[in-house]
Amino acid sequence: MDKTEYVMEAFGVSRRSAELVAEAEKAISDKFKELEEISEINQLKVMRAFSDNRVSERHFMPTTGYGYDDDGRDTLDKIYAQVFGAEDALVRHNWVNGSHTLATMLYGVLRPGDTLLAITGKPYDTLEEVIGIAGKEGNGSLKDFGINYEQIDLVDGEVDYNSVKRSLQSKKIRAVMIQRSKGYGWRPTYSAEKIGEIVSFVKGISPETICMVDNCYGEFADIKEPTDFGADLIAGSLIKNPGGGIAPTGGYIAGRRDLIELCSYRMTCVGIGRECGATLGFNRQAYQGLFMAPHTVLQAMKAATLCASVFSILGYETDPKPNDGRHDIIQSVKFGDKDKMIAFIQGIQKGAPVDSFVVPEPWDMPGYQDQVIMAAGAFVQGSSIELSADAPLREPYIAYMQGGLTYESAKLGITVAVDNILKIVQA
Repeated sequence: MDKTEYVMEAFGVSRRSAELVAEAEKAISDKFKELEEISEINQLKVMRAFSDNRVSERHFMPTTGYGYDDDGRDTLDKIYAQVFGAEDALVRHNWVNGSHTLATMLYGVLRPGDTLLAITGKPYDTLEEVIGIAGKEGNGSLKDFGINYEQIDLVDGEVDYNSVKRSLQSKKIRAVMIQRSKGYGWRPTYSAEKIGEIVSFVKGISPETICMVDNCYGEFADIKEPTDFGADLIAGSLIKNPGGGIAPTGGYIAGRRDLIELCSYRMTCVGIGRECGATLGFNRQAYQGLFMAPHTVLQAMKAATLCASVFSILGYETDPKPNDGRHDIIQSVKFGDKDKMIAFIQGIQKGAPVDSFVVPEPWDMPGYQDQVIMAAGAFVQGSSIELSADAPLREPYIAYMQGGLTYESAKLGITVAVDNILKIVQA
């Protein structure tokens, strides 16, 4: 029995679906080689940082209580800084998700009367209440603390440089926010180099303006990170790319040393900063996750490319397209139809190792302004580097797939998703 027959028998998909996926896979073999080259370079960067910082068994020992002199914690900070081309970094299990980590960065740097300017359009949905453009007044948003917010929308997926220039020249902007990934938008994900160009533009007009980057989903997709190209701060989640599918929680912030210190004061309190914080046995998983991250991101990037190839053949608009440059692990597919989008999400669930029997349904997910449907069956709850897909229930009904600890499991989910779509089309 070959693999086509096996997937048909074991998972009930049609021969047409299985053969369509095989056809799409052949069409992107050269793209896979390109992604493998990026992964190898990133793996070597991580290995160099581990070697330079003399990682050994002692760095995995847990601490309790205050956590003073936790060498494993402090060395992990140094490794992240080196890998990401930054002066300093904070890596902690205390951050519950990417939004929490990004909020720490914003609150750490901004002060009453400051202005935050988002120059890549509206930030990800879960930051709206942090900023104060959604939710109740008095909840402790940046707006409640007298921090002003302005936004410049993208023009055809690109930064509106003229509007950014006018804003920077007309008033004092404390910080600009750049979102690397598309979030729930339909626009390109920016490469680390492209972000560097944006940062250079901002600094050329207002050198004192701090450039902060939401780096979620983008780590190890390129051979360099935004901090290599001059970004002052980047932040992300360990249950996305850099945790490698092993870290069970946490986040990181990397960048300028003085700004990292301010973030550490927000993370704990002024005067304590990074000096306290027991790791409770977390270090081993954080180190191992970072070691695995370049390879795991490769699996996710290959899965995203396959998804683009399959659905492009079926005639759907995808972003990125199969052979486009890829700068994060997210693949968008525009269905233009609610039922097809839901069927896609439900198919992806079948590729999950956990809760593959579950049928996802839309629900009112905390922090989002629309109902969301989400496929997520992970060893780490909510982990986006593991196979998942989600979509807000709003036109034009775009689904966002990401992750896959193994390419093979993600391929299965994509195959079932294709089969679900074809059944709707044939009905």
